[in-house]
Amino acid sequence: MGEISIKINIADRVYPLKINSEDEENVRKAAKLVNDRLKEFQENYAVRDKQDLLSMCVLQIATEHLNLDRQQSTTSLTVTQKIEQIDKKLTEFLFKQ
Repeated sequence: MGEISIKINIADRVYPLKINSEDEENVRKAAKLVNDRLKEFQENYAVRDKQDLLSMCVLQIATEHLNLDRQQSTTSLTVTQKIEQIDKKLTEFLFKQ
């Protein structure tokens, strides 16, 4: 898989990008996500300045990303704790015999 050139439209501006071909789908999905959020902010708030809309969009997406990171950390910790509990019970069981 090599590099490819694509054009992405965000907030009515075209951005030429060189990306790895395996990243194309995610880059296009990300651009669609940003444009959908921009449209949502435009429709729901009295903000018309593209810079303000982009800032609001970036803040919301970054906050969601951080929340997901925190949830994954918590889930990982819980799984690790459960594995440790199982390991402890197995060890106790094996040494009783």
